[in-house]
Amino acid sequence: MAQVIFSTWGGDVVDNRNVSGEPKAVSYRLPVAFDGERPLRAFMGWDGIILFDKYVDVPAMTAEYMKRVQTLYCCGRCTPGKKGTKVLMDLFQKVLERKASEADLDTVGDLAELLKNCKCTLCQSATVPVFDAVKHYRSDFMAYINSACGPNAEPAKYIHKITAPCMDKCPAHIDIPKYVEELRNYQYGEALATIRENMPLPSVCGRVCPHPCETACRRKNVDDSINIMVLKRTASDYERLHNLTPPMVPKAKKNKTVAIVGAGPAGLAAAYYLALEGYQCTIYEALPEGFGGGMIAVGIPAYRMPRTILQRDIDIIQSLGVEIIYDCRVGKDISLPELKQKYNAVFLAPGAHRSKPMGVEGEDKGYKGFLSGGIDFLREAYMGRPTGMGKKVCVVGGGNTAIDCVRVALREGAEESILLYRRSRKEMPADSWEVDGADEEGVRFEFQVLPTRIIVDDKEQVTGVECVRMAMGEPDASGRRRPEPVAGSEFVVECDTVIPAIGQDPDLGFIPPDMGIDITKWNTVVTKFLPLKDAAGKDLKDGMGNMLSRSLITDCDGVFAGGDAEIGPLTVVACVGNAHRAALVIQRWLEEGKAYLSEQDIFDDLLTYLGVYDKNEKVAWLDSVNRAGQKEIHGRERAAKGNYREVELGFSDSTAQTEADRCLRCYRMAMVAV
Repeated sequence: MAQVIFSTWGGDVVDNRNVSGEPKAVSYRLPVAFDGERPLRAFMGWDGIILFDKYVDVPAMTAEYMKRVQTLYCCGRCTPGKKGTKVLMDLFQKVLERKASEADLDTVGDLAELLKNCKCTLCQSATVPVFDAVKHYRSDFMAYINSACGPNAEPAKYIHKITAPCMDKCPAHIDIPKYVEELRNYQYGEALATIRENMPLPSVCGRVCPHPCETACRRKNVDDSINIMVLKRTASDYERLHNLTPPMVPKAKKNKTVAIVGAGPAGLAAAYYLALEGYQCTIYEALPEGFGGGMIAVGIPAYRMPRTILQRDIDIIQSLGVEIIYDCRVGKDISLPELKQKYNAVFLAPGAHRSKPMGVEGEDKGYKGFLSGGIDFLREAYMGRPTGMGKKVCVVGGGNTAIDCVRVALREGAEESILLYRRSRKEMPADSWEVDGADEEGVRFEFQVLPTRIIVDDKEQVTGVECVRMAMGEPDASGRRRPEPVAGSEFVVECDTVIPAIGQDPDLGFIPPDMGIDITKWNTVVTKFLPLKDAAGKDLKDGMGNMLSRSLITDCDGVFAGGDAEIGPLTVVACVGNAHRAALVIQRWLEEGKAYLSEQDIFDDLLTYLGVYDKNEKVAWLDSVNRAGQKEIHGRERAAKGNYREVELGFSDSTAQTEADRCLRCYRMAMVAV
């Protein structure tokens, strides 16, 4: 087990350097070995220092940390940051060169206080570990100053990572503070270029992203989070509305080719980043032409994501040389072994288009009015096909797909649209603003009810759903309170259509069993991962129980998997982040003959696991400024039959600039010694 030798993380000093007897036990959300092999010797960041190895050269690490902050990331737009970090960098370099004095060390505290007046938080947060190092390892600094040999330390390799609470929480790790500041300066093209470094579907993600970044916005600690998602839309809408040509130019064509299964967000993102590097990518999509985008096209309603705007993002990706072959189902029209033989690499990103069964009596009887699933219903509606829906529709579920179904049912002509959910409204996994939208449009909600039986007439036409009331019991394994049936509370909800929308799975039937590609019990593709473990010997996992630092390569050489197929149903931004990593891994495979994660890939995962945002941090700010909300069409008429016009209308330029001005530019830098 890795023992913490010394730490000031979070302001809590743990000093086991000269402890007699049992050292103080403390653990942090960090792995014992950075990449599963090289021991993690020390961590230095915005909230202090953590040492696991007593032979770490703290003065050398401090000097390198401040050097990287000053030379790589200090923007130079404020005097305290520009001058203060330079003085600190020079001071620590003088220490290593044995040209400093003890009096120089005494100035570090004053400089740290001065840097609290910086324009942003990068420079001021960087002084926290530096000040802690000088304060608690002063004798090591003095050993450099007074001795020819310095402290008894061993050299280390240093790896650093720039981040921010919002960047860390974004699955695609978009540089949010940078593009927000560019929008504040009316630099729309620059802002969009920053977004596209990690998000090739900016119009999409500016409309339908669940914006987890906003849950980690430090502005929340003052008043309310920045409206990050709509600012992203502002940048992409500006390019479209002004008929500007996207500036991306791919590198010279390479002689390696990549096949991609699925033109959803993961497949499109992987193709985008590989095409920019010069690789010829061909996407095989089962849906017909005009429905590129996978679940974005047939799983997200047009009133949230207009088809023409989605198609523009796809057209831009195709303009880089990406080919999309529509109406071609892998496993039927072409086999996976054929793709592997024809291309140098294959990326599996088929999406999760198969609805899960509801598990109630009568659902497998083929009753008229019992539809196969929410995803199927939405797909048929968006493609203009008969949905099989009647006039009184019941949707079962509590996620975004269920909410989309009840709202689309109204637009498809339902006289009444009812949502049945077994928990409370507060516990719905659907985004709260989507639930509010359904409420405004007249959807009827039945909370804490569980369907138990489908009721039909003598012609086997659905006439209702028998349900039982639920009461909240003890928390389950996930920490959520478990709903339990209330005896004798049975009742019937009258309807002529039932749509189960309780989840979906990838359809991986196209993968032959003899290809060496394993499938989990959750119907996802098994990919390799680094053996990262904590001090107790436990595997490091994310909040969903998935292993950290997955390489996205399968056990079949040259075949990779990502998006819904690799980890289960994901959001658009999570699919894009996952696929961007896959593109980088595939590129290494094509160029070097081996697939692996870079140090930056691993560091991203470690910071997400450690956590960058502190909801309890006291953030000082002069004025509280209300968060800007985008314009929106209100009223039940927006859900009239056939009305799929966009409901949310985005920001005006002046509103976007005012909202961007609320950003606190919360950069941090972390560095490890290995």
